[in-house]
Amino acid sequence: MTQLQQALDARAEVVVDLDAIAANTAALRERVGRPLMAVVKADGYGHGLVPAARAALAGGADALGVTVLEEALALRAAGVTAPLLSWQHAPGEDYAAALAADVEVSVNAEWALAELIDAVRATGTPARVQLFADTGLSREGATPAAWPGLVAAAARAQADGELTVTGLWSHLAYADAPTHPTIGRQVQVFEEAVALARAAGLTEARRHLANSAATIALPDTWYDMVRPGVAVYGLDPLGGNPAQYGLRPAMTVRARVALTKRVPADVGVSYGHTYATARETTLALVPVGYADGVPRAAGNRAPVLAAGAQRTIAGRVCMDQFVLDVGDDAVAPGDTVVLWGPGTDGEPTAQQWADAVDTIHYELVTRVGGRFRRRHVGSAGVLP
Repeated sequence: MTQLQQALDARAEVVVDLDAIAANTAALRERVGRPLMAVVKADGYGHGLVPAARAALAGGADALGVTVLEEALALRAAGVTAPLLSWQHAPGEDYAAALAADVEVSVNAEWALAELIDAVRATGTPARVQLFADTGLSREGATPAAWPGLVAAAARAQADGELTVTGLWSHLAYADAPTHPTIGRQVQVFEEAVALARAAGLTEARRHLANSAATIALPDTWYDMVRPGVAVYGLDPLGGNPAQYGLRPAMTVRARVALTKRVPADVGVSYGHTYATARETTLALVPVGYADGVPRAAGNRAPVLAAGAQRTIAGRVCMDQFVLDVGDDAVAPGDTVVLWGPGTDGEPTAQQWADAVDTIHYELVTRVGGRFRRRHVGSAGVLP
């Protein structure tokens, strides 16, 4: 370990519990009683791509999902052999690399399918393909108007032995609001899309629609497989207590106090003096800031555990640091403060932070980084 790494480890760290990821995966798999694709995109939602993937597989995941091909290839390079789907591709994608690595790819349009077939013909390696239907999210996916053409092209290519269509899938816009009327409409459009594909001969393709929220709250969307993401990491996609679903957060974010000082009343703190001390007190400097993924909006709003109590950040979050007002409590340089964690030891949760800064915990766990050092604990999926 270099001197710089030692210094960073001493300053701040993101601790990821691999056993929690495995246990969460097992709980979700048991809940649905059918195959589960664990989504490990975005560096495993900030938990570490390869360790998170291995932990999810150890917990019973049947497949893995990522967004971009680079993520899929990184998993293959690390020795992960599980079924693997990559779903976001731009023109000119290196499909030959995907074929060589046995990565299933999702296509949204006929032009993308044509590019994939070109790679199949150039390499002589048949593809495993999933077709994405836009059922109302209006993001990725083929619209109902474009779907018949995509299905017909895929069916022809499958008949020619150039590919196998392994999946038919879509994504919900309002799964985190389980009674929203768009859900029923999207399910209807999805079933119509599936029926058209089945009629075209794509009879073996696995159907999947359920993300984390749907995996928890919408059994009618489970179909042949579910694909939870944030729930695998122990966070409730509905914004509540994950423990009610047998989940526990896998991430703890903490730092060590860099400096303390005693100051009198009426002292302005940090840029703009948006906070002032009400009385003589102790200020503690925490050496992480928005360059490390701590939201600037957390100033005067977000809670931090220090000296056994939750305290609101005092003043603005700066690029490299923020301040806590700890009153007369004993806090010294080197003491640990916890930004968020499972919440079982009095520390705030990522959901509390999300509520405080008007965002979602997805954003918090995926953006934290910078000079934080990530450390994995637990044994799930760890190679001998």
